[in-house]
Amino acid sequence: MRIAVVAGELSGDALGGALLPALQQRFPQARFEGIGGPRMQAAGLESLFPLEKLSVMGLVEVLKHLPELLSIRRALVRRWLAEPPALYLGIDAPDFTLPLAKRLRAHGIRTAHYVSPSVWAWRQGRVRGIAQSVDLMLTLFPFEAAFYAQHHVPVECVGHPLADEIPAGLTVADGRAALGLGAGRSLALLPGSRAGEVGRHIDVFLAAFARLHERHPQLNALLPCATAALR
Repeated sequence: MRIAVVAGELSGDALGGALLPALQQRFPQARFEGIGGPRMQAAGLESLFPLEKLSVMGLVEVLKHLPELLSIRRALVRRWLAEPPALYLGIDAPDFTLPLAKRLRAHGIRTAHYVSPSVWAWRQGRVRGIAQSVDLMLTLFPFEAAFYAQHHVPVECVGHPLADEIPAGLTVADGRAALGLGAGRSLALLPGSRAGEVGRHIDVFLAAFARLHERHPQLNALLPCATAALR
């Protein structure tokens, strides 16, 4: 059973890295191909293109990479129309994955999408295009599933995998101990996971922390890095 899977960035790779093993438990014969990062590849995905090729954001960055993005999408369409998978699954990155789903579904390939775009919050008319693109929407939160049900889009709420990863009853003290933090205040700096956005944000983040640290010398900063390369 071939399942086509496309994630567009590291957050999608983390979700896919939890989803693929769950699918393999249900379907031991399943094999996966598409686009994903280290977690999905560790779960058995054959990644046809590097995940970083899709991890762009902002109008200028997207326009700069648009020819390559369209070329990748055309290559995936050609491959999967020539050898149709049992299922195509897009993970987040709706600007890339949903048009791909729509094209494949038009040729009779079953499609699903994991992580709802925020249609419940703005531009709700997009739900009509989603209905044309997917046979099943998989949501992280129950209120999202209720929205799709109201619009007659097949949906299942599968929950957020962090609910399984973070122990119930974890306290602030437990978290501080796990991170090796002392008694002082701590500030999380979160510049993003894409190389482009980190490059644009990091100097501003560090300059802001330097000014805060001058006023509050006991202030700690934590900067989680999505990959070793970003670190």
